Amino acid sequence: MNKPVPRFQQRRERRQFFRAGLGLAAGGALAGCDAISHSDMAVEVLRSAEGLSESVHRLLGRRAMAQEFAPADIAPVFRPNGTTMPPGPDYAAMVADGFAKWRLKVDGLVRQPQAWSLEQLRAMPARTQITRHDCVEGWSCIGQWTGVRLSHVLRLAQPAPTAKFVVFHCLDRMEAADPASVYYESIDMDDALHEQTILAWDLNGRPLPVANGAPLRARIERQLGYKQPKYVHRIELVANFAAIGGGLGGYWEDQGYNWYGGI
Repeated sequence: MNKPVPRFQQRRERRQFFRAGLGLAAGGALAGCDAISHSDMAVEVLRSAEGLSESVHRLLGRRAMAQEFAPADIAPVFRPNGTTMPPGPDYAAMVADGFAKWRLKVDGLVRQPQAWSLEQLRAMPARTQITRHDCVEGWSCIGQWTGVRLSHVLRLAQPAPTAKFVVFHCLDRMEAADPASVYYESIDMDDALHEQTILAWDLNGRPLPVANGAPLRARIERQLGYKQPKYVHRIELVANFAAIGGGLGGYWEDQGYNWYGGI
């Protein structure tokens, strides 16, 4: 009888599989190579293409919008991915009291650090958008999101001139037994100030489900799914990533993914 594979090992194997997939995606540059044994090379090839993708988006500017869809296109159930319930008693207690004590902190390189309750965020000007979530695993799902524009939140916090990036700190751990595996992600100020970049509290007209990131998740609609952090509880403005995680701007980036996941 085969022994069950521990979850942390499953995640590592899954990570290796994705890195192998990145190798295949590198296409002609690695034609004829073994994708798994050359996965590090593949990641580097894709990183070399990252600048081109980002440059194209920057030429289009903030006015370039991700496609929005009609209500008839909304999936009956928005597929959850990654963590669907952060481990530990702290998050369970938040769920039990309806996130009454939860606060979104905004700090770092800002002139006016902030801490808002979910109720206070819901009172802010909101935007609703129907967009498609494109996952690096190869699937897509259309959902309707409602939340406050990140640009509005940042204006209230007053970023310092030295602030170059926005870092999202989350409540979920990618490996329950490893405190160092807390999820984090980041974007630059160009994406942070985009019209469609929101902090969403509703999905398909209802409060965000736990499996989809309650009480708050970011939607950065011009980027792939791993750039859409769930369970956000802190937003930190920084000049660089040197002191955060592995220094590459995100949990999956520390594992070899591109920092810029533009689509």
